[in-house]
Amino acid sequence: MVATSFYGTGRRKSSTARVFLKPGSGEFELRGSTLEKRFPSDSVRTRIRTPLEVAEAVDKVDILATAKGGGVAGQADALRLGIARALVAFDPELRPVLKKAGLLTRDARIKERKKYGLAGARKRFQFSKR
Repeated sequence: MVATSFYGTGRRKSSTARVFLKPGSGEFELRGSTLEKRFPSDSVRTRIRTPLEVAEAVDKVDILATAKGGGVAGQADALRLGIARALVAFDPELRPVLKKAGLLTRDARIKERKKYGLAGARKRFQFSKR
């Protein structure tokens, strides 16, 4: 039995994206909205579409996705990772191409927690000798 939909999860900072990919004509739906409506910036949309362009699958697959938490940049990078992982599930032969482009690596940088006795994560209060 052949799967009709392929799934990929992407995370970045505090954002999580769920991506469902199926063979189609290149439609992109983000929880009932379009990519252009949800991400008005052209540079962010280009960043999201990168895995599709590298895999040469821009007009070969339809994408249904959800993105929650964080901000625009975090959600965009989460979507990018989710799309890349879904493409690998769709066609395992794309893995070396996507890996070489650095699209399958999870960016682990997250906000550092505030420590007690400090003003923030690293910032200290002003030192006074007297």
